[in-house]
Amino acid sequence: MQKDILAITNSNYLPGCYPLDLSDFFGDTPFGTSSQPIDPRLRIFKRILSKIYQSDLPSKDHFVQYLWHKYRHNCRPNTLRQAATSLHQFLIFFRETGKRRIEQLTREDIGAFVESRQDRGLKPSSIRTRLRAVYAFIHFLTEHKVLGYELLERRIRLKLPEQLPRAMDPQDVKQLLSVIGHVRDRAMIVLLLRTGMRIGELLNTKLHDVDLNNQRILIFEAEKTGLGRVVYYSDDAQAALFSWLKVRNTFKEMLFYAQGRQSLGYGAARSMFNKYLQKAGLSDSGYTLHCLRHTFATDLLNAGMPLECLRVLLGHTSLEVTRIYARLTDKTREQEYFMAMNRILKGETDADNQRDY
Repeated sequence: MQKDILAITNSNYLPGCYPLDLSDFFGDTPFGTSSQPIDPRLRIFKRILSKIYQSDLPSKDHFVQYLWHKYRHNCRPNTLRQAATSLHQFLIFFRETGKRRIEQLTREDIGAFVESRQDRGLKPSSIRTRLRAVYAFIHFLTEHKVLGYELLERRIRLKLPEQLPRAMDPQDVKQLLSVIGHVRDRAMIVLLLRTGMRIGELLNTKLHDVDLNNQRILIFEAEKTGLGRVVYYSDDAQAALFSWLKVRNTFKEMLFYAQGRQSLGYGAARSMFNKYLQKAGLSDSGYTLHCLRHTFATDLLNAGMPLECLRVLLGHTSLEVTRIYARLTDKTREQEYFMAMNRILKGETDADNQRDY
């Protein structure tokens, strides 16, 4: 690591927003050689910085300072990765415009970056994620007098389609469960169906997080929001879990693990799920592991669970996010439709059935 890379390049920069020398933070070498276990968040942060220093990006120093700012604010590993990926793409694009200094950035450059992502076929939600990261970076530089506020006055905004969550058909769920014979895989799939946990949350679950007596799992830090919560599971999930506990290695810390490993990764879990979809004849259905969470939510709403209660179980910070599932489960609207359609089919559309609008 070159120390001059971290030098203050703008006289208006506020002191204390990043270390002058990261060797004080990482150790004598660029990334330290401590015998103590490294926190996963720190490990990811080091890896990100290493890639940045090996690149030829414009305003590399500002990039580092911004990521250090996010790290100090205790951002989660996925947030750090996402910000680094988005800004890396943006700065590469910015370099291709022929500009080398971030002070040369214009609103037209931001718009051109969005168009370039659209031309590459990125999903609107992915482009919006990139755009949010760019504006967060700009806001940081604006606060520290590197850029002017005019870039934030008329922000470019993307309108996203409001897609319905994709839940599995009840018959497809039965078909899927019928082909799962492996005790570990069955326990995983059934727990996802009955708890609504995100796959990352289940993969991070340790054995001592499971309360068998009360049929619940403690999530101390949610995968996405960072908020802790308690989820509950049903009797069929309890039976599947007991079958797995009878054969699992009692010396493993994680509830689920791969053979010869201490844990199970997302890629392996996804491959496992896709294998059973193919075995059940559902490979063309478009189902993903996350559909099990959607299925959990729609099933509970169909059974009459209040939205606020479901919100807590799912770990949503906003009730509006949970309310999306109500579009799939509005029984009142469904009944009104079929009652009206039956009257139409029977020819009962006379004046007595007319309504004033």
